[in-house]
Amino acid sequence: MKSKYNLLLILLTMLSIFSTHAKNKVVKDDFFDFSAKSLQGNEISMKTYKGKVVLIVNTASKCGFTPQYEGLEKLYTKFKDKGFVILGFPCNQFASQEPGDAAEISKFCTLKYGVTFPMFMKIDVNGENADPIYKYLKNKLHGTLGNEIKWNFTKFLLDRNGKPFKRYAPTVKPEDITNDIELLLSQK
Repeated sequence: MKSKYNLLLILLTMLSIFSTHAKNKVVKDDFFDFSAKSLQGNEISMKTYKGKVVLIVNTASKCGFTPQYEGLEKLYTKFKDKGFVILGFPCNQFASQEPGDAAEISKFCTLKYGVTFPMFMKIDVNGENADPIYKYLKNKLHGTLGNEIKWNFTKFLLDRNGKPFKRYAPTVKPEDITNDIELLLSQK
């Protein structure tokens, strides 16, 4: 009888701890509630991009898909004055294809591909240390084989209200997203 009582007491204590933790945990369910550090080290609120169509991409400078920087820059140049922005998030989780620090990443993107769209500090997109923005995006738009990001240059397109619209595999070229961008830009 005493062992059942002790077990019950332990379970109730664990339930109480879990309940308190769950109540104190803030769950963000709006893209504009997030922020991230730019490659220059500045904290940027995603509210900065309110009213814009946003394409978020996890990037790498030593990947077979790295030439997509060129297509991404072309998209950005074509649509930036119409309310479109690309946010690049370097990631080293896939075969260590983004080994550089912020200065090296910035230099590479600028000199090799002429990147002018906002680039952010290197982050994790999968696992326990995944950036909160990526946790949010993966929860909202599942991949073909589950939520995890499969490789560099996975893309997420969000509408002007910050609502995730579509997820694209790394093999989808930036120019193949043009019609979806135009559709979202046409919506006010």
